[in-house]
Amino acid sequence: MKFKAQEKQNQLIENISSSHLVVGVDIAQEAHVARAVSYRGIALGSPLEFGSHDEGFRLFGRWIQDLLKSYKLSKIIVGMEPTGHYWG
Repeated sequence: MKFKAQEKQNQLIENISSSHLVVGVDIAQEAHVARAVSYRGIALGSPLEFGSHDEGFRLFGRWIQDLLKSYKLSKIIVGMEPTGHYWG
């Protein structure tokens, strides 16, 4: 069963292309931190700290749009991992 799951994960990873912006978000209760990289893992732009409220998420959206434009990218992958007491 694990082999099939690994195959599926590999297929998903292979779909990531040079047109992707990959964003990882470290979530917390009040403030989150996002970091963007290219499909090869090269850091793009500066990390963003944003709050857990409407304006914070709008800021996050604008940050992503600015990076897409700056680096001439057209696709986005956002990942976050809930940990500790945030996992439900």
